[in-house]
Amino acid sequence: MVRTREERRADPALGYTRPETYEELLAVLTAGTAKLSRRSQEVAVHISQHPDEVALASISEVAAAAGVQPSALVRFAQVFGFSGWSELQDLFKAHLRGGFAGARRGGEAGIPERLGGLVGAAQASLAKLPETLDAQAFDRVAEALAGSSSITLIGSKRAFPVTAYLSFTLSQHGVRNALVDNIGSGAFDQVGCLGPGDGVLAISFSPYNSITPELAALSRERGAQLVAVTDSPLSPLVPLSEASLVVVEKAEAGYRTLAATVVVALALAVEVAARRARPIRGAQARR
Repeated sequence: MVRTREERRADPALGYTRPETYEELLAVLTAGTAKLSRRSQEVAVHISQHPDEVALASISEVAAAAGVQPSALVRFAQVFGFSGWSELQDLFKAHLRGGFAGARRGGEAGIPERLGGLVGAAQASLAKLPETLDAQAFDRVAEALAGSSSITLIGSKRAFPVTAYLSFTLSQHGVRNALVDNIGSGAFDQVGCLGPGDGVLAISFSPYNSITPELAALSRERGAQLVAVTDSPLSPLVPLSEASLVVVEKAEAGYRTLAATVVVALALAVEVAARRARPIRGAQARR
């Protein structure tokens, strides 16, 4: 006997009411009432982060993005009382249509003004990046780091989150690196052991009132190859560096985002890892 939609929605075996909207699905997920396998948990994280992509993509595309097999999406949908993935995907399509409608209404229930201003500043910074970033300088910075025996990352205050993320990303790719964190006021000792063959990436922003320029200068004195990411050609890092990237962030109410800088840093980490993974041409020729 085929059950009606209302009967399926009220199925007591679920332990919760079957979600009929994207928001209800999120509510069930965050409440923890659904018992999910490890794969289903991975699906849940992905679809909560990328609802618009889930609405528009095929089941194979969603599965690939989530790092699971398409069958895992089907099982995930069935956990919530749906017959299959396409039926669950309808929730995401409706959510996307609702978002478009809200945008057309001019943001009657829009995001908070402060958040909207910062989002706008971040978007503006990213939009300018393809036009303003020096591609040749990017290549020189990546080549210098890829050819170094080790990589030391220097950045304090507002720049520290960028260097921390860089260190994490490089480590994930198996690239040896050291993050200068200045714990115990040991930053100068951390840099003092550098020498020829070592690479250093320094990141600093105006007004350049951190210890980064001093650490960069010491690194250069020790013979390390220094490259930089900064926000002005007038930065004290530029004359010290063999190559530098200038990334300008838009400000909102006196606050500058890190959107463009983080993107550039991530691109550098991935590029350095890719270059290190390439076989040496001489070794190829000898084969």
